[in-house]
Amino acid sequence: MIILGIESSCDETAASILEDGKLLSNVVVSQIDIFKSYGGVIPEVAARSHLEAILPVIDKAFQDANLLKDGESDWDKIDYIAVTHTPGLLGSLLIGTLTARTLAILRNKPLYAVHHLKSHIYSNWLDTNEAPVFPLISLVISGGHTQIIYMPEHNHFEIIGTTLDDAVGECFDKVAKILGLPYPGGPSVAQSAKSGNSEKYRFPHPTVEGLNFSFSGLKTAVLRAVQKECGVDISFPSHELKNLLTKEQISDFSASFQKTAIDILLEKLSHALREHPDVKTLVFAGGVSANAELRRLAGIFFAGSTLKIHFPEPKFSGDNAAMVAMACYYEIKSDVKPIDPYSLDISPRSEII
Repeated sequence: MIILGIESSCDETAASILEDGKLLSNVVVSQIDIFKSYGGVIPEVAARSHLEAILPVIDKAFQDANLLKDGESDWDKIDYIAVTHTPGLLGSLLIGTLTARTLAILRNKPLYAVHHLKSHIYSNWLDTNEAPVFPLISLVISGGHTQIIYMPEHNHFEIIGTTLDDAVGECFDKVAKILGLPYPGGPSVAQSAKSGNSEKYRFPHPTVEGLNFSFSGLKTAVLRAVQKECGVDISFPSHELKNLLTKEQISDFSASFQKTAIDILLEKLSHALREHPDVKTLVFAGGVSANAELRRLAGIFFAGSTLKIHFPEPKFSGDNAAMVAMACYYEIKSDVKPIDPYSLDISPRSEII
């Protein structure tokens, strides 16, 4: 079973080829360099960049997988096509879904429309000899999502906790902007925090009912603490605060914020596990799961637990097409049927599971 995966939900154009769950190729073209100067993704620019890159990226995936015939991509070797169809930026998703639909029709291949967050969860089993063990709980954390998902089996998802406002990755981006650190904020804050004192500043943990999250208050708390440290009032322009901070202060704020955000995530996870004592596997997924301090503190927090704890390889934490193909692989094994490429059911959508 050979699957071509396509991903274009935000600012990465990606294609990957999997054979029986084993990675043959994984090509990712990122738009981060385009958006660094803007401090965030511009949807219209992202969509145009996908349009330019998507066919060359697919061709490169065939080359890297060594699936060529007379120097051209050998489509006879592909059994299925999988594409991210929701959630994400609508213009970006449209490029990927239209490409996948067209290829499925022209090449007469079964087509699978895969949910983006499902793909992140299944990225944990890429390049491993393991299979998912259920029931499991997954913490999906990225720039657009912060969710706790309970899975009793393949293709059964229950969102038991979600953010009520900002996603944790978005909060990292906004705090980085306050501190004058470059986009994307997650890696920048993590790098700055390495030389900082995580106990220097104390930030509140929001009181949110149940397993839900809220990060907007934490972002505001950091802003107010920085303003206080700089000796300015709340009317002072936030984008100018970086000019009043020393490198040491920036590192201390980074470390203190990062620790608070991670503590909030782990506390909610612990609560979720108490409510679901049947869980055998704990899965971290999404771009923020690449954070080294999160991985270290999670190891300490759940030390001695009988749970199987999974983090994806850092190269698979961000958006990529290998995870899309992997999710499709398990859909096929679970007898999920392909979608009609002519159907509107594959139209891109921004909704969650």
